[in-house]
Amino acid sequence: MVKKYPTVSEEYLKAVEKARKKLRGFIAEKNCAPLMLRLGWHSAGTYDQLSKTGGPFGTMRFKVEQAHTANNGIDIAVRLLEPIKEQFPILSHADFYQLAAVVAVEITGGPEVPFHPGRPDKLEPPLEGRLPDATKGSDHLRDVFVKHMGMSDQDIVVLSGGHTLGRCHKERSGFEGPWTANPLIFDNSYFKELLSGEKEGLLQLPSDKALLTDPAFRPLVEKYAADEDAFFADYAESHVKLSELGFADA
Repeated sequence: MVKKYPTVSEEYLKAVEKARKKLRGFIAEKNCAPLMLRLGWHSAGTYDQLSKTGGPFGTMRFKVEQAHTANNGIDIAVRLLEPIKEQFPILSHADFYQLAAVVAVEITGGPEVPFHPGRPDKLEPPLEGRLPDATKGSDHLRDVFVKHMGMSDQDIVVLSGGHTLGRCHKERSGFEGPWTANPLIFDNSYFKELLSGEKEGLLQLPSDKALLTDPAFRPLVEKYAADEDAFFADYAESHVKLSELGFADA
């Protein structure tokens, strides 16, 4: 299925590239790539294909969505980005948040993720409770990703690999610690750590462990642990898919 992206002006495209450069420098300087990736994901991951509501349409700019339990601490990302966003009034918040997530992956050594501009800003934040719950297993993951977002088993596993960046904070999620030894480097170490078992100082959530016990998920974990190039290629594809839920539908 070929997506039909909206046409944006030459001025808009130039603003995207200027914003991309500013974001690269800013995110590297602040070491905030994990937070920016979380912002992009949590913005997009609220999409519901049945009601056609939620999704990557800039509603995270509203306090009501920032206050959702799953978004604890995400107001920091919004606040950090606002001075840069103000320099590019032509850009939608929707595009800007997704661009920040793409840049976060690239500057930490991850794959180049294609970015298509033109997302409109919407005014209606999604209902709370649509994002994955880290305390639950594979049935819950499929309910969120497959049933509601319209994604696949492969998307679930490969996007879980994004946990190679960042860490949990007890005051935000109830969990504490990073998933990998280098939480500011995007690589396939999340999958390697998952297969090697629990280690002191590193985190494995119930939703991570579910990837090992589910018969459809585990072969993908093993594939990505063994082949970083395959992980990067599939990750870029799944990231685009997530960042465009409900956008440019053919």
